[in-house]
Amino acid sequence: VQNFPNPFNPTTTISYHLKESGTVELKIYNTLGKIIRTLVHAKRPAGSHEVVWDGRDDAGNPVPSGQYFVELQAGNAVSSRKLLLAK
Repeated sequence: VQNFPNPFNPTTTISYHLKESGTVELKIYNTLGKIIRTLVHAKRPAGSHEVVWDGRDDAGNPVPSGQYFVELQAGNAVSSRKLLLAK
């Protein structure tokens, strides 16, 4: 899982590649481990995918500047990356 730009304001594009089709969960967490936003929770085909995060939580509220984590879970594989929102 990758994102560009990082640091970002107001949006970042998160890209990921799947070797095979399957259920994907892509979530944003704060530094306390709380889920801030679920960007993807669906079956996706194999290949490259992109999702844009607009710096908002699941309720549509802007989140404060700071460090966040994006976590991709696809099948048994899990990967994560730090994101930095700079307002």
